[in-house]
Amino acid sequence: MDRQEFVTRLDDRLRTDDYADVDASANGLQVGRKSGAVERVALAVDAAEATIREAVERDADALLVHHGLAWGGFDRLTGLHYDRIEPLVANDVALYVSHLPLDGHQELGNAAGLADVLGLRDRAPFGEYGPEYVGTRGTATDAYGADELAALLDRELDTETQVLGFGPDEIEDVGIITGSGVDWIEAASEAGLDALVTGEGKQKAYHEARDLGLNVFLAGHYATETFGVRALGDLIEGWGVETTYIEHPTGL
Repeated sequence: MDRQEFVTRLDDRLRTDDYADVDASANGLQVGRKSGAVERVALAVDAAEATIREAVERDADALLVHHGLAWGGFDRLTGLHYDRIEPLVANDVALYVSHLPLDGHQELGNAAGLADVLGLRDRAPFGEYGPEYVGTRGTATDAYGADELAALLDRELDTETQVLGFGPDEIEDVGIITGSGVDWIEAASEAGLDALVTGEGKQKAYHEARDLGLNVFLAGHYATETFGVRALGDLIEGWGVETTYIEHPTGL
């Protein structure tokens, strides 16, 4: 596939331009020429030296990630920035990034994938971020207990979920914002949800969850954000392009 067509298809499907003014990440084609061919795409959650070098070793023409390299720009291409970008340029591997667009996408996104795991129905966008959304909400077919929901997350995500169990004993209405989503605890409470499922926590999350009477499940930033890039892998395979997934968990 032509590289420009590859980028355009992804930008259109993910509505990349709609997040341009709200996301610190430089989404879309972040490193590389617009010309050339894409026959093999490596997928990873993070653009780091390890995943970039693995993409090169797997002879990928492009690396597609959720967390890219440019977050508001940088002044000098030295040190860590150079060590990450040099292998991409030297081996003509394009870097495509989708951060918030891939969090909030209601079909291909991280939250959507996690909602599938939880079997949520009657879904709707959740987690306002400017004019856009970065998560989803839905209702469980059968109510979960806190221990039951945590065990499901542990099993399906290969993680160790921390539970702030301050909400109802029966959990039906669930909001999901993957990664770092505890800033939406108050929004989840105002929406009448029984629980918020996210990745990592902050100190204030404990007190907010307790004061608002909400269950919060912290299942790991990395563990909750593998769904989007995997879903894009399936999409890209449908375009006749080979994909390979690079697993590099952080445990965080």
